[in-house]
Amino acid sequence: MATTADFKNGLCLEYNNDLYMIVEFQHVKPGKGPAFVRTKLKNINTGRVIENTFTSGHKVTTARIERRPHQFLFKDDLGYHLMDSDSFEQVAIGEDKINAPQFIKDGLEVEVIYHAETETALSVELPTHVELEITYTEPGLKGDTATNATKPAKVETGAEVQVPLFINEGDKIKVDTRTQSYVERVK
Repeated sequence: MATTADFKNGLCLEYNNDLYMIVEFQHVKPGKGPAFVRTKLKNINTGRVIENTFTSGHKVTTARIERRPHQFLFKDDLGYHLMDSDSFEQVAIGEDKINAPQFIKDGLEVEVIYHAETETALSVELPTHVELEITYTEPGLKGDTATNATKPAKVETGAEVQVPLFINEGDKIKVDTRTQSYVERVK
């Protein structure tokens, strides 16, 4: 059991017979009336984000979760096969539990979030940034760095990302997996 004073980003709690993770919270103390906490909760199973308000001091049941490092091996009809970096056990996880499956590549280190009591895999989180090679894009022209214009580019995993005009085939770029956007060119 925890109270609203224990809230922090990433805290997992049982709410409405489901598991939710706190994405964002804000403690509000209005001039009139009791204090309360506004939260954005992400459903771990569906990925849907809801907003909820708790009165200050409200007790909630926390769920114990563990983050374990895994390495991506391959994908087939059973799902994405990951290997635990500590015990070398393999586990197959469905695409719906991965936050950005289009950017996963062979050998990528990811974190799998497990529910500690039931030992079930809840979700897979990719690193914040991944480095990918451009496999196809229209050729850029010299001097195309003055504007913020972008063009579509296909990366080695098959995903399409909007990149600046000066990026060419064979270039390595850094992609943000949360926003699924171009960050910078890797040298």
